[in-house]
Amino acid sequence: MWDVTQRTDRLMLLDTASLYFRAYFGVPDSVKAPDGTPVNAVRGLLEFITRLVHDHHPDSLVACMDADWRPQWRVDLIPSYKAHRVAQETETGQDGSYTEEIPDTLSPQVPIIEDVLDAVGIARVGVEGYEADDVIGTFTGRATGPVDIVTGDRDLFQLVDDARGRRVLYPLKGVGTLQVTDEELLREKYGVDGSGYVDLALLRGDPSDGLPGVPGIGEKTAAKLLAQFGDLAGIMAAVDDPKSKLTPSQRKRLDESRPYIAVAPTVVRVAGDVPLPDVDTALPREARDPAALDKLAERWGLGGSLQRLLTTLER
Repeated sequence: MWDVTQRTDRLMLLDTASLYFRAYFGVPDSVKAPDGTPVNAVRGLLEFITRLVHDHHPDSLVACMDADWRPQWRVDLIPSYKAHRVAQETETGQDGSYTEEIPDTLSPQVPIIEDVLDAVGIARVGVEGYEADDVIGTFTGRATGPVDIVTGDRDLFQLVDDARGRRVLYPLKGVGTLQVTDEELLREKYGVDGSGYVDLALLRGDPSDGLPGVPGIGEKTAAKLLAQFGDLAGIMAAVDDPKSKLTPSQRKRLDESRPYIAVAPTVVRVAGDVPLPDVDTALPREARDPAALDKLAERWGLGGSLQRLLTTLER
């Protein structure tokens, strides 16, 4: 088994849902299995992984999954968290759980993706009560070697740490064009380093995640405040200091947002204490279950997409 506290090789962590969403919208829906089932997300993801392995040479690879895309502990703190993504309450309506609204032709492809990853032998980790971001955060925190995080979610910029070799590979167009996000880029683009990104994100807010932010404080203003006062605690200390150089409107809005500011760091910051299962994350050099993989390839018409991945893994 892979002991994250002992290995010092390069670990690659995939924000799997982020990538298969991009694959789904980037590969034509005319890509179908022999029975007519769309497999554009499946094949697109396989192509993504092939390119990532070929270009970045990870020693270990984990496909991190959303076992819970909207954890209740986050919703309890900020009820609007991802509320706009809710499709419908579960049929029983008893447990208050919800399903995420995703395109009709994508959801049937997710189990296929999981089956293929398992048969190939790529570690797949999701933990009940946590998002993939939290799984990624915990793996990253425990790693002793360099870590490449592949995601289209800017929230994970908070994990960037040059001293520890932790960077985010952020897809700009497919995965052929990746923004290598390190502290220099964060400071240039946002005025903060990885550890300061949580403060920036919660002040700015994020409509896509249902985070309201502080009214009237956008990204540029948040960056200026953080540069001026150091961190969120410094900004809130300035709110209480009548001699500070906050404008009257900034002081008022920050003061009125205290309830949100008190809980937002816990919601925005990825968890670092997820109970990870014991898994072998070493990059496979051959298929774990060739027979199962052959059946999947034939049934879903995975063709060259799967073969290119297997060939790349063998190198």
